[in-house]
Amino acid sequence: MATVTRARRAAIQRDAQHIRMRCQREHHTIERTVTEIRTALPEVTALEAWRLSLGWSRADAIEQVAVLYTAAGLRPRGLTDAMLCRWEHDAGRWPDDEYTVMLCQAYGARPEQFGLDRCRWASGPGMFRYGRDHTAADDGHGPHDKEPMRMTTDAGLPAVRESLHLALLASPEGGPLVVDLAEAAVEHYALGYSKHPPQVLFEQVRDVRKLLTPALKSAPDSEGVRRQVGWLSALLGNLAYHLDDTSGARVHLGTAAAYGARTGDRRLEAWAWGAQSMVDRASGRVEAAVEHAERGAAMAAPGRGRAQLYAWALLPALAAAGRGDDADQALATALNELDAADEPEAPGRFGFDAAELALHQAEAHLALGRAADARARAESSLAECTSATPGWAAASLVLAQAESFGTPRDAAQRAHDVLDRVPAARLRSTTRTRLSRLTGMLTSHATADASALTERLRTLPPPIDAHGQALTG
Repeated sequence: MATVTRARRAAIQRDAQHIRMRCQREHHTIERTVTEIRTALPEVTALEAWRLSLGWSRADAIEQVAVLYTAAGLRPRGLTDAMLCRWEHDAGRWPDDEYTVMLCQAYGARPEQFGLDRCRWASGPGMFRYGRDHTAADDGHGPHDKEPMRMTTDAGLPAVRESLHLALLASPEGGPLVVDLAEAAVEHYALGYSKHPPQVLFEQVRDVRKLLTPALKSAPDSEGVRRQVGWLSALLGNLAYHLDDTSGARVHLGTAAAYGARTGDRRLEAWAWGAQSMVDRASGRVEAAVEHAERGAAMAAPGRGRAQLYAWALLPALAAAGRGDDADQALATALNELDAADEPEAPGRFGFDAAELALHQAEAHLALGRAADARARAESSLAECTSATPGWAAASLVLAQAESFGTPRDAAQRAHDVLDRVPAARLRSTTRTRLSRLTGMLTSHATADASALTERLRTLPPPIDAHGQALTG
C-alpha cells in the first residue's frame, strides 16, 4: 500500500466519521457502512473500515479485545496500538488466528470480511484453542503456512453421542454415570443450538435419545434417564419447528411435557407447553396457543422461568389474538419477574436473555399494529445480537417489517443483508416465514429492492426437498 501522509490520514478519519454518521441516520448496517467508507476512501483497508464504522478508536478496540479475554477467564495477550495499526495498514502483516477471532468477536464480523480468510468463523471464543504461553515478544503474528485453527464444533456432535454410547456399554441399565453424561449431552446441544444447521443437530439429538431407549426398558424406574429423554424430546420439538415440521414438533413437545410431568420436572413441563404455544401460533391455532401458554406460565418457577413463559409464549399469543391490554399485562408480569430474578439471563436454547425479550416485545407490537414501538424494540434486540446468528436474523427481519411502513427501501435492503450473510442451509423456517411476511408487506412498493427480494425468495432452495432430503451447508 502506498504511504499515506499524516494530513491525509487525518482527513480520512474525518471523512469516515461523516460517512458513519450519515449511515446511522439512514439506519444502514455496519457492513453497509464499511462498504460506503471503502468506496469513498480506497486507502482504508477492510480491517480499519470495520473499526471506523463502529466509531471506535484503536484504544476502544484494544479494550474490547481485552474484555473478551477476561470474560473467557484468560489473561489478555497485550494487544497494542502499534500492532493494530500495522494490521490495518500493512496487508502483509496479518494478525494470527487467535487475534483474528477476537477481532471478529469484538467487531461482529467474519474473517473473510476483514480479508483474513485463513480462519473459519466461530460463534464464540470457546470454540478454538486458547491458553498457549505468550511472551512479551509475542506480537500476534503467525506464520503464513501455519495450519489454520479449527473453529467449529461440528466434529464434537457425533463425539458426544459416541461417548454416551461407550458409557451405556459399561452401564446398560443407565446408572449415575449415564445420567450425568446424558445431562451433559443435553447441555451441549442446548448451548450449541444456534451454531449448527437445525437438520444436523436434529439427527444427533435423535440418535442420543434412541441410545437411551434400552436403558428406559431395563430400568423403568430411572427417573434421571426419563428426565433427560424429556429434555432431548424438547430439543427435537424445537428443531422440528425450525425445520417447518409443525406436526412433528407437536408430537415431540407433547412427549417432553409428559416426561416432565412423570418426573416432576416442572421446568421441563412449563417449557414444553410454552414451545407448544409457539408452534400453535405459527400454525394459526391462536386459541390453543393462548391455552398452552397459560398452562406453561402457571407452572413456571418465579423469576427468570416465569418471565420467559410470559414473554416468549403468553405475550405473543395474546397479541396474535388481538388482546392488547392482556398482552401488555403479560409483558408487565415478565418484566417484574425479571426484576426479582437473581439471574435474569441464561444462555442456550432453554435460556432467556435481553435480546430474546426485546424480540418478543417487537413482534407483539407488530401484531398489535404498533409499528414505532416494534421498531424500537427490534433495534434493541439487534444491538444485543452477534452478527449472522439466528437471533440476529430474527431481529433484523422483525426490524425490517417495522421499517416497511415508513422506509420500505431500508426494509428490503435489510432482508437482502440477511440473505447475503446467512447461508440457505442455516435459514430456519421461522426466518423464511419472516422473509415471506416481509415480501407481502412490501408488495405495494414497486421498488427494485423489493422486486429483487421477491425473486431471491422464489429461487431459495427449500429446507427439505420432495424426497425428504434436508438442505445441508
